[in-house]
Amino acid sequence: MSRNTFGALGVPSDLTAILTDLGITTPTPIQAATLPDSLAGRDVLGRGRTGSGKTFAFLLPVVVRLAASTSRRTAKRPRALILAPTRELVAQIEASLEPLARAHGLTSRTIFGGVGQNPQVTALARGVDIVIACPGRLEDLIGQGHVSLDAVEITVLDEADHMADLGFLPVVKRLLDRTPRQGQRMLFSATLDAGVQVLVKRYLNSPVTHEADSAQSPVATMSHHVLHVTPEAHLPVLVDLVAAPGRTVVFTRTKHRAKKLARQLNANGVPAVELHGNLSQNARTRTMDAFHSGAAATLVATDIAARGIHVDDVGLVIHADPPVEHKAYLHRSGRTARAGASGTVVTLMTDDQVGDVRDLTRKAGIKPTTTRVSATHPLLQTLAPGEREFPGGFATAPSQEFSGTGGRNGGAGRGRSRAGSGGGAGRPDAAGRGSGNGRNGNGTGDRAGGGRPTTGGNGSGHGSRNGMGASTAPRTGASVRGLDSTTGGTPTAQRSGSTTQARGPRAGASVRGLNTNNKSSSGGQNRGRANGANGSGRTRSAADFSAQSRGGRGR
Repeated sequence: MSRNTFGALGVPSDLTAILTDLGITTPTPIQAATLPDSLAGRDVLGRGRTGSGKTFAFLLPVVVRLAASTSRRTAKRPRALILAPTRELVAQIEASLEPLARAHGLTSRTIFGGVGQNPQVTALARGVDIVIACPGRLEDLIGQGHVSLDAVEITVLDEADHMADLGFLPVVKRLLDRTPRQGQRMLFSATLDAGVQVLVKRYLNSPVTHEADSAQSPVATMSHHVLHVTPEAHLPVLVDLVAAPGRTVVFTRTKHRAKKLARQLNANGVPAVELHGNLSQNARTRTMDAFHSGAAATLVATDIAARGIHVDDVGLVIHADPPVEHKAYLHRSGRTARAGASGTVVTLMTDDQVGDVRDLTRKAGIKPTTTRVSATHPLLQTLAPGEREFPGGFATAPSQEFSGTGGRNGGAGRGRSRAGSGGGAGRPDAAGRGSGNGRNGNGTGDRAGGGRPTTGGNGSGHGSRNGMGASTAPRTGASVRGLDSTTGGTPTAQRSGSTTQARGPRAGASVRGLNTNNKSSSGGQNRGRANGANGSGRTRSAADFSAQSRGGRGR
């Protein structure tokens, strides 16, 4: 039997029509290999490289089998569970699932951290057919009694090796232990490391194993180049490559490097956004929306985000920092040359990285072309053709990062100020307010500033949306002096400035000072009055252009 069409593989005609509308007409090798078994209800172990089409390989059988099931959705008891390692991947799986599920009247809900849980809890209480989740938040909701996995008929683990790399296996095991043993289970992974093998042996019942386009399989449409550069030429070469037309993903090893490179690219007139683990979910969503829409054609990301990004037409992947090990190289590179498209992968290498890059590419099974280049070398035009464009840096809305100290809703505050933050280290949530002492708040905290008095009084302390800036902002009246920093900072700071001084009451209070909002090293200046405050201040925006304007009384 020919397996060149989804219909021949057993996919119903209504779903085949939806795939056709999406421009998907021919099954990929991993889909052609696994669909007959998964549609028949067998446990499946599918091994395929990033970008091989694994998502539809498990979504199609989930929808088909749930639609044929005699069970019905009930409150807090989903019928199918899909686990994925990152929030971005969860969101992308849901986007692919939505038209398929809608055709059969199925409902779904994403579950992940970094956002408020109330919408998730509400949806679960109404009842959903399919839950697509990151392991941590799902386990939290189970512990709170908001969801049970005892009615799950189909369980899918996507990017199982990535979950192992991130240390999620213990919680994944606890979640799988809560699902019925007789249910169907599918596990998809790019590699089958020891941690993944443990899951296979413990949870899959006589699985049918299929391998297609494995991580080590060469991609014929992907070309690999190593550019040997001096430290001084590293940034100019990178700027030239990303200034070419088309979408580019730049990978770094650390969050600090991702922030720094994004800032440097924007300062050089190339619109760039950053993606790393410190961003709140809203900030991550804004980043990906900007990249998807083309408002920023360059995405600077860390390894942690490598497998969660799916954007069509990424023509160039640049390893600004060579990864530590070969699996990361392969998964990073998989952002381009997806679904048969062509793509170019460039690794920037300095003298001290020669040995590491040589070992890296050997283990990855890649034989790149190595060239010593400068920013004016003609090869750059070959790798990234087109006229270089420098329209100006991308101005982002104030982002929220998780940093600083203090526990969730900690409790050193006393008297009439807001709840204080505990002294222990930890990731504060949206309700963390800092610590206070009586009517005059004084302490440290995240998000809303330290020691914010409710009414009157003088507040002083440390706190900001992003890190270690300090803020004193009473709700009404009262003069206040302190530091108010919202995703700003000097060029050497990491988004949150700690050298900026301001007086920032909510309304009605006299204020004069400097308020920093997404400050960049060459930001424009805008002087004026706002929010009815009697006074003047200076606000810097994240634009790359120098401009000044005078403002009137705020409305």
